[in-house]
Amino acid sequence: MLKKLAVSAVVSIWLSAGLSVTLALPADAQDWTTSPWGAEDEIGAVNLITPESVLAASKLIKTGKTYNLGIIVDSKTPAFAPRTLSLTILQPNQISTQGLGDNHMTYNDDIFMGWLGIGPQIDGLAHIGIDHVYYNGHKDSEIAKADGMTKLGLEKLPPIVARGVMLDMAAYYGVDMVEEGTPYTKDDIMGAAKKQGVEIRKGDVVLFHSGWLNLLDGENPDLKRYVSVEPGIGKSGAEYLVEIGVVAVGGDTWGLEAVPFPEGTGVFEIHQILIPKNGIFILENMDTRELAKDKASEFLFVLGPARLRGAVQMIINPIAIR
Repeated sequence: MLKKLAVSAVVSIWLSAGLSVTLALPADAQDWTTSPWGAEDEIGAVNLITPESVLAASKLIKTGKTYNLGIIVDSKTPAFAPRTLSLTILQPNQISTQGLGDNHMTYNDDIFMGWLGIGPQIDGLAHIGIDHVYYNGHKDSEIAKADGMTKLGLEKLPPIVARGVMLDMAAYYGVDMVEEGTPYTKDDIMGAAKKQGVEIRKGDVVLFHSGWLNLLDGENPDLKRYVSVEPGIGKSGAEYLVEIGVVAVGGDTWGLEAVPFPEGTGVFEIHQILIPKNGIFILENMDTRELAKDKASEFLFVLGPARLRGAVQMIINPIAIR
């Protein structure tokens, strides 16, 4: 029922805004179909990470405190429909035995069945396209196969180790939780950074805190609201981050960008600006609450996603270290 409500809510947003799900290619479409890192590039903005940048980011560690940025995932985790998951625990061939060997070794195995784009996740470069064209000009008819992507799969992604920046948008707006549909504009992002005394730099991973995860707390979590609308990055904000040259952008929401989509912004157009046009990775459902509580504006960000060949998304748990 929740999944149906979520789909209905998002579809109604599209219809009420008078938007078409199919977006026209911009006049300069050919410009974005060629990667600045060459025709063979499959990792996009992660090319900006160098041994020198990693060493510089490591020097941000002052206290040794670590933060889990991934939320806990289970079958009840709200997700963009029709995404679901289930977990099955097995004790293979052990139910009627005393275990293996004279030492009676017993064990549990688990079977995961579900979508990889659920809960805390990374959106890879094969996830979002424009009229069936993806990062670096790849057409889905050529690279999207039933058993995995032949190009842009997440197995190509090296470790993302970079300077992380957290912008507390709830504090910037003076609220506990930013209202759905609120777009973070260029001016908002610059204002929040100035208020926190932090500078966004080339090669950074930028995370936005809105307080949206608070909807999942308590005895009666508002799952329907959480997964059908959200605050998030607006078009000018996304273009500003592109201009700076960030590696990845994340938030404490299910889809990163403002929903309902602001006037003049297409359906998940922020995803299109970041991923296919600029090779910038997206991180969703990031738990930024402890970072915000500690007023941790900058930190070492570390992520090594599972290297599943051909995957376009992956459940992740990045780590922030201060």
